Amino acid sequence: MICECCKEAQATIHLTQVIDGEVKKLNLCQECAKKNGIDLNSPISITDVLLGLGQPGLNIKNDLSEFDLSCSRCQMTRAEFKKRARLGCPECYNAFMGELSALTQAMHHSRQHVGKIPARQGNEARVTAQVAALQKDIETAIAKEEYEVAAQLRDQIRTLKEGGANDA
Repeated sequence: MICECCKEAQATIHLTQVIDGEVKKLNLCQECAKKNGIDLNSPISITDVLLGLGQPGLNIKNDLSEFDLSCSRCQMTRAEFKKRARLGCPECYNAFMGELSALTQAMHHSRQHVGKIPARQGNEARVTAQVAALQKDIETAIAKEEYEVAAQLRDQIRTLKEGGANDA
């Protein structure tokens, strides 16, 4: 198989990505992979390629030159960002917004990372959220002068808080 970048050497690096049932393949020779920053000993380089740097049938050199971005504040370049996998300053978020959005989409299957609750704090966070929701319901019930409903909700909050205190 011929390298898709130089179209001359034998491709020895074969990368495949499947997103929403669409298969994308990239075949590179060692030299082209090295020139484009793909280091097989570094997992971040493989991730970069799989997250969209290399697209089959495209000239990688031209694609990379389109993304010669740099941060206006700290002067971090796109290449440095890809190599370090870290941003240099808050302004980098604006400078590399397109890439960050693509990375987030590929990693989380969503444009926004919502995080997760650590296991040791999971129950406490759930109880806190339930209490907050019930507190809003109490305020609504009081506004409608439904005092019996408000009292039941208050009792539910008390039960949740007592159960949360026993778990801790």
